[in-house]
Amino acid sequence: MSPALSTVDVVVIGAGQGGLSAAFFLDRAGLDPGRGYVVLDADDEPGGAWRHRWSGLTMDRVNGVHDLPGFPLGAVDPTAPAREVVPAYFAEYELRLGQPVRRPVAVQEVRPAGARLVVDSTAGSFAARAVINATGTWTKPFWPTAPGRETFRGRQLHTADYPGPRDFLGQHVVVVGGGISAVQHLEDLSGLGIATTWVTRREPDFRDDFDVEARRAAVEVVAQRVAAGEPPGSVVSATGLLLTPEVAALRDRGVLKRHPMFARVVPDGVRWADGSEQAADVILWATGFRPAVDHLRPLKLREPGGGILVDGTRAVREPRLHLVGYGPSASTIGASRAAREAVREVLAGR
Repeated sequence: MSPALSTVDVVVIGAGQGGLSAAFFLDRAGLDPGRGYVVLDADDEPGGAWRHRWSGLTMDRVNGVHDLPGFPLGAVDPTAPAREVVPAYFAEYELRLGQPVRRPVAVQEVRPAGARLVVDSTAGSFAARAVINATGTWTKPFWPTAPGRETFRGRQLHTADYPGPRDFLGQHVVVVGGGISAVQHLEDLSGLGIATTWVTRREPDFRDDFDVEARRAAVEVVAQRVAAGEPPGSVVSATGLLLTPEVAALRDRGVLKRHPMFARVVPDGVRWADGSEQAADVILWATGFRPAVDHLRPLKLREPGGGILVDGTRAVREPRLHLVGYGPSASTIGASRAAREAVREVLAGR
């Protein structure tokens, strides 16, 4: 091995829900922090994607926060911003359990090198027997193709950049997207009297309840996509929108009046298929995220359908790589369960 190359048993990429859970199970299995395993995280502080959520996303509006293993979150103020509560929880978790997270460390690529995988990063290179990838999706916002988008003279931004409603006072905002984030943006904006137009490709699927069977069915839809080698989509997209009293009130007020996708973007707004136009100052793309796996390109994991085929958490094309938070495990509870499974498989291969 080159002196510049550190040898370690397992590298965990990402210190969000999945990465911290994986570190917990590796530590509990007796691997030494630093030599047995390392955790690399691109952010400069704990909290993962939660650090970057908008200030108006309070704990009573998040789509579930599952306890990290070994240390429950406990009772929290439901009106507190999620971007403060969850990062503080993650920071205390790292401190109490002694998680050896190295940050800020950006992973540039993971590549095969004989019997090991080499993880090249801004903190040097690590030769690992196994890699657990838990990079999530937040750093990979999806911007759909829209004719004329480059001609728009107003402001365009994605949910990943959404600062909260006050930036848009006195403006007209077109919100594009049929998921939870879009509905929350519409709620935020309408709360300050900001004019909005809601645009989705399909009719919204409002549901009165997400029982256990409905949630399992949604996860199974995503699992089937992954099993077919297709991009996974999201678990949330398969569940529809929960018709809470707040959402029902928005619908009754006309805030959730859905418009079909516009034909094109024009300099001062959007144009519908019939030729009519809606003037707009802002287009807010609440169009979701894709798995942040660009650093895995050297492993050539993509199937013809565009996805990564996995067996459990193990990548079929590269069995030394485990994907946590990908496809059916892309939720806080799913990521923790997948982390446990990944560590079990990693240890079985020692």
